Amino acid sequence: MASLGFTQIRTNNSVAEFARARPRTTWARPTRVGFKVFASQTQAEPDLSVTVNGLHMPNPFVIGSGPPGTNYTVMKRAFEEGWGAVIAKTVSLDASKVINVTPRYARLRAGVNGSAKAKGQIIGWENIELISDRSFDTMLNEFKKLKEEFPDRILIASIMEEYNKAAWEELIDRVEQTGVDALEINFSCPHGMPERKMGAAVGQDCALLEEVCGWVNAKATVPVWAKMTPNITDITQPARVALRSGCEGIAAINTIMSVMGINLDTLRPEPCVEGYSTPGGYSSKAVHPIALAKVMSIAKMMKSEFGDKDFSLSGIGGVETGGDAAEFILLGANTVQVCTGVMMHGYGLVNQLCAELKDFMKAHNFSSIEDFRGVSLQYFTTHMDLVRRQQEAIQQRKAIRKGLQSDKDWTGDGFVKETESMVSN
Repeated sequence: MASLGFTQIRTNNSVAEFARARPRTTWARPTRVGFKVFASQTQAEPDLSVTVNGLHMPNPFVIGSGPPGTNYTVMKRAFEEGWGAVIAKTVSLDASKVINVTPRYARLRAGVNGSAKAKGQIIGWENIELISDRSFDTMLNEFKKLKEEFPDRILIASIMEEYNKAAWEELIDRVEQTGVDALEINFSCPHGMPERKMGAAVGQDCALLEEVCGWVNAKATVPVWAKMTPNITDITQPARVALRSGCEGIAAINTIMSVMGINLDTLRPEPCVEGYSTPGGYSSKAVHPIALAKVMSIAKMMKSEFGDKDFSLSGIGGVETGGDAAEFILLGANTVQVCTGVMMHGYGLVNQLCAELKDFMKAHNFSSIEDFRGVSLQYFTTHMDLVRRQQEAIQQRKAIRKGLQSDKDWTGDGFVKETESMVSN
């Protein structure tokens, strides 16, 4: 849609030609600025545009994989509203194996949980939804149609497949033929089909992850993001493996394994399907602090171990305001994904997010996203270092309280205070 006035930054004008020509190991990308502040001296309108792995977006806000990207109609709506990019709902070769149930969502409200009468603010959201149950060919046709209608917009396919190299290769080849700009590999769905070594079953096993990433990156000719599961002790371990195995970016976090609650009237778990339920994925506001911690850990690892590489980081988790997004960017994220927020507030949420992020940038005199990306990482340290810093600060304050160092330091105006500064009790 030309009205938004941006283009893909590629080495030629054809997405398909660029994708096939790009060497997986030597593709030249723009150098990341990252982790430093270059504040503008004038109060101009902030520029929200970002270039990530060679893909140019009008803003850093990306529709996260899930219901908001489940078909042509809703993805078209997202582009029309102005989202920076759209990640479609995860697809696999055989959708006939995907059978969803209803109801498949449950909400956590502030205040009393466990009762249908609770009316507080929604702070948590659980889903037991699987990947796309629409036929693979249908989704491919809709990807192609979207790229024909919005050639300058960024469409990312989320893909997931069984532990089968040939299946992964076929999936990647057929998806790329539609003209999508990048791939997000779903190594993180916490529920459904773990017995087929799909989703988090791969993301929680670094050896398996390394092997599958190897298959993916040997075949893919467009940028690849690996989507991480938070349901693991140290999220930097799989993120490191994915980057070393050829992925250009990391997306984090997917939903957190959860049981939303028990209805205290019926004694049945939620969401309740014919009286029964199963653990699902937790999202919305309540996961935001957890997501920030995971993204911070990944960003610090990327900075220390891959600082000279043009890798990207996409933050996900409980984003409903521009401030929420700013926090992810301050911790090093290039883009910010929103899924549950769209389900709760609609596609027009992007306008609020852009406006609030611009307000934040104006308040700090930032002119671009790169001006403040990663700035807050420097303020995280170890607990031992916090103790050392506090002890040093206390010693400095004590030194100040010892008073004047020489008779020449006495002043007439501050005589009483100067006297007090040298009293011991």
